[in-house]
Amino acid sequence: MKRIIKKTADGSHTLHVSDLDETYHSLHGAIKESQHVFVKEGLLYLNKPHTEILEIGFGTGLNAALTLIEAEKREISIVYHCIELYPLKPEEYNRLNYFDNESLYEPVFKRLHESQWNRTELISKNFAFSKYRVDLLSHSFTEQYDLVYFDAFSPRAQPEMWTSEVFDKMHKAMKKNGVLVTYCASGKVRRNMEGTGLKVEKIAGPPGKREMIRATKTDGSW
Repeated sequence: MKRIIKKTADGSHTLHVSDLDETYHSLHGAIKESQHVFVKEGLLYLNKPHTEILEIGFGTGLNAALTLIEAEKREISIVYHCIELYPLKPEEYNRLNYFDNESLYEPVFKRLHESQWNRTELISKNFAFSKYRVDLLSHSFTEQYDLVYFDAFSPRAQPEMWTSEVFDKMHKAMKKNGVLVTYCASGKVRRNMEGTGLKVEKIAGPPGKREMIRATKTDGSW
């Protein structure tokens, strides 16, 4: 997978995948998008002292890093699991500009990428981290989560990631009153989510995007 670094409108980097003609983040601002969609409308919306998170698409590690920072700031205990089939290489993540060399979080960001697969590591006192190199389409989850960061490539680029079957899998992986957040707000995606029993709402999106989706599991099924 060929990836090149691009600068977004807020100055932060994203990666462009030429094969898919797709970027990992919004060109209107990578950090602003991640902060709004996943931290503000997911983590802070739930507002729980202990939160178990599943991220679909670890990608650049930005969502995990911003979540870790928020956990430290607010003394929130986080268990963070993520899946990623195409991890970045050191020469890619070492060039991303989310944290400068003087930031306390620069070594933490690198540790997220360099941590071992299929193993839990305590990255900070409030952040237990595990990553798995698996394919969502064939993987079965054995745990349930309070919060899902659904950050796959867009339905245009990866339609197979946004099907009813995938959201049924997400529904089963969520606890009762668990929440899923994603930048996408298309009608077809909403209908696919609703078909699994998720309660779907459209809310204000990040810069450059009018709407996003937040979905809640209202039952306790497994």
